[in-house]
Amino acid sequence: MYLSLSCTHIFLPIILYCHLICMSLFTFLISLHVFYQKCLPLSLLLADSENPFVRSMLDGLLVREGENGTLACLVTDPAVTHLSLLPCTGSALPAGLTYIADPQRGITIRNVSKAFEGCYICAGEMDEKPVKSSQYNLVVRLVPETVPVISLSRIENVILIQGQEFVLNCSTININHDISLSWSIPYEAIANRSQNSNILPGSREYKLSTGLSIESVKMTDSGVYRCVARNEKGDSTAPVNLEVYEHGFINLTEGEDSVMEVREGESLTLSVEMTSYPRPTKVYWTYNNQQLKNTSEHVITLHNQQYRFISELRLVRVHESEGGIYTFSAYHMYASVNRSFTVHVICKPVIVSQEGPVDGQVRCVASGYPVPKISWYYCEPPHARCSHLLNATQADEEFTLVTVSGAKFGRSEVESRLNVTKGKFHTLECVATTQGEQAYTLFSIRERTVPHKLFTPLLSCVVSTAVLLSFFLVVLLYKYMQKPKYEIHWKVIDSFDGNNYTYIDPTQLPYDPKWEFPRERLRFGKILGSGAFGKVVAATAYGLCSADTVTTVAVKMLKPSAHSTEKEALMSELKVLSFIGNHINIVNLLGACTVGGPTLVITEYCCYGDLLNFLRRKRDAFFSSKTGDGYYKNLLSQIQPSREGTDNGYMPMRSYQKRSNQTEWCDDKDDLSLDTEDLLSFSYQVAKGMDFLTSKNCIHRDLAARNVLLTQGRVAKICDFGLARDITRDSSYVLRGNARLPVKWMSPESLFACVYTFESDVWSYGILLWEIFSLGNTPYPGIPVGSTFYKMIQDGYRMSEPEFAPSEVYEVMRWCWSADPLKRPTFKKLVERTEHLLSEITKRDYLNLSTSGSCEVFVPPDLQRAQRLSSVGSSTASTQPLLQATNDVFLEHQSI
Repeated sequence: MYLSLSCTHIFLPIILYCHLICMSLFTFLISLHVFYQKCLPLSLLLADSENPFVRSMLDGLLVREGENGTLACLVTDPAVTHLSLLPCTGSALPAGLTYIADPQRGITIRNVSKAFEGCYICAGEMDEKPVKSSQYNLVVRLVPETVPVISLSRIENVILIQGQEFVLNCSTININHDISLSWSIPYEAIANRSQNSNILPGSREYKLSTGLSIESVKMTDSGVYRCVARNEKGDSTAPVNLEVYEHGFINLTEGEDSVMEVREGESLTLSVEMTSYPRPTKVYWTYNNQQLKNTSEHVITLHNQQYRFISELRLVRVHESEGGIYTFSAYHMYASVNRSFTVHVICKPVIVSQEGPVDGQVRCVASGYPVPKISWYYCEPPHARCSHLLNATQADEEFTLVTVSGAKFGRSEVESRLNVTKGKFHTLECVATTQGEQAYTLFSIRERTVPHKLFTPLLSCVVSTAVLLSFFLVVLLYKYMQKPKYEIHWKVIDSFDGNNYTYIDPTQLPYDPKWEFPRERLRFGKILGSGAFGKVVAATAYGLCSADTVTTVAVKMLKPSAHSTEKEALMSELKVLSFIGNHINIVNLLGACTVGGPTLVITEYCCYGDLLNFLRRKRDAFFSSKTGDGYYKNLLSQIQPSREGTDNGYMPMRSYQKRSNQTEWCDDKDDLSLDTEDLLSFSYQVAKGMDFLTSKNCIHRDLAARNVLLTQGRVAKICDFGLARDITRDSSYVLRGNARLPVKWMSPESLFACVYTFESDVWSYGILLWEIFSLGNTPYPGIPVGSTFYKMIQDGYRMSEPEFAPSEVYEVMRWCWSADPLKRPTFKKLVERTEHLLSEITKRDYLNLSTSGSCEVFVPPDLQRAQRLSSVGSSTASTQPLLQATNDVFLEHQSI
């Protein structure tokens, strides 16, 4: 044991010692004064009318709570009568205060309590006049009722690995400062100690604390550490046992039998108990090498008490097919453990098949677990059961018992054959028994004619032909089911509880006939995109915005080979688009043709195609900052094409160049340069569009740069490709199960649990940001999709900062990729964060764009013909203006 030499340990005993000396001296003087008064002959006391009380050498009295205290107010004249005690303030005595007045001894206060503390005087009467003594201050010293109560920062056992820090704090509270704390530690341990004390606010109690720490524990530091507290009532101790190990461990506790049986339909709980330090990184159960999820049929729980863990797997209402090997696994960086349980499901016996009698033989096949025992009984009809008769005759003939098939953990089939002869009995019963459960079947003993020899080959031929045809039908059906089905990715939520979302059936949404547009006013042009189910075609719409306008639009239609399901899906997409409404940053619905021919969905047209290919085309023309003449000017700002100022508040863009053979306001090539402000603008606009979809309770489920389109003014619009992309040829979609999914854009909960929420769209938005600021690179570069990729995502792998991303943008990406969906930002917060990164010019530019309608006319003064910014209109048929956006990614141009 080491002695602590802190200042508190040195001076506190000295203070207490001085206090005891003073108290002893004070008590001695009072005792001497009383003794003097007792022994002094009364004849020597001189009556003093001016000083009726003896002047005391002490004006204070220190008394322990619960004891009696005497104020030595002795009278000098026997004429003083009616001796009493009064507070100095003249108020009433404290409640409960009682005393004994004696002129020769003074006034004794009995059973002193803390409430009696204060200033008092002795009073009496002399010659019918009141007289008073000098003042006495009564000080009450509180006394603890019990030994100290110790509070430790850690209790019971503490386990550490060699090199870790050990910190232990001990404190106690006492009614007075007569309290001490000390440590008792193992002999070889060397620890740093500290101590402090203070008076608790709002009370008169003292709190004393002491700390003990070892910066880097060693194996020799193991042992019991005791905190010892001492007050006037005695000592108390609080031990803590420290165990130091060389490295972490997981130790399984011997438990129940590893081979277990359970009846079908009953429940079974498998339990594993272990001690572990540190806490296991992962604890899970597997069934036949497949990891189990926590479901209503397989309830997995983990109980923890300090270093002890109990994991339970409850199999609810076990089915016969659930027999097998269940394995518990746990691991951390130092160790891993496994424990397997073999579960056999006890199944009731069932008669699988029966045959006979044929050629004097009957056959009975039964299944169950354990393997059923088969018995045979004879009887005369009419009887429901032969075996239930008191005089039942059990077959004495030899019968053959053969195991047809044996399941390792569940049902096994057994076959019994019995040779019979036609006699006095006409009924035969086959009884299968397993652990008290029975199944039976009855045979009527009548000789059956054996079929002709040619019958069996003919029957076999017919059966073989039928099986072959069935096989081909199954293969064709399988191939048909494997074909990707056309469906709209956007889902509109009806209600949700946690991650349980209920979606609105799009087929039940209403369709407003106001969207109908005469199909004879459409003139089709080039194919913009083509997929497995349909295509998107550029078209000219006459009179879409007003009677005399000509508008370039994108028309989505099905191929002639489309099935009814695809037609219904396209109609559902039309209803969803009309239900959501319009926003500048989504591809908006302009009209539809649903009667008098195939369904046509008319949407906005985009001149620059999808954002992914746009970024890749602009990679060589990217500038990290806008300097010199390399920056561009917004089309809205071109009031004076030769001027590069920003007086009108719009983003500067390169001057519009008029060409003799170009009449469209939107240039498909977009020769202008690209800079960081453009990338931030794309990010902001997509966040705005997704915020709008979220406000409409709509989940996108496939947010990526390939599903964002650009139109004039570099306005970004979110779309759903649907039928316009052949996902079987798109490397971004990987076959997982029976569906092709955009794996690298999916959140962990969508990837592993098929859960799609607003938060999973936020994850995809973070991947889209990475695409934008890498200028169109494929996410997770160099990592193919496979088991290694899935393992990396489960282990928390995140992509590094892309080449052109500012640090603030990468922080947003990491925020979107939070493992806990609830910790990811909402799209409203993402709008605020990205808006904060934009310049004021870009903000004003976006504001002006968002306030303009789809069919609003914009006329630059230097142009001779009227042209529109969004749905551009013209009164002359020869002018073919462009609309704002389309709903699909542009593929190579094809002719219709």
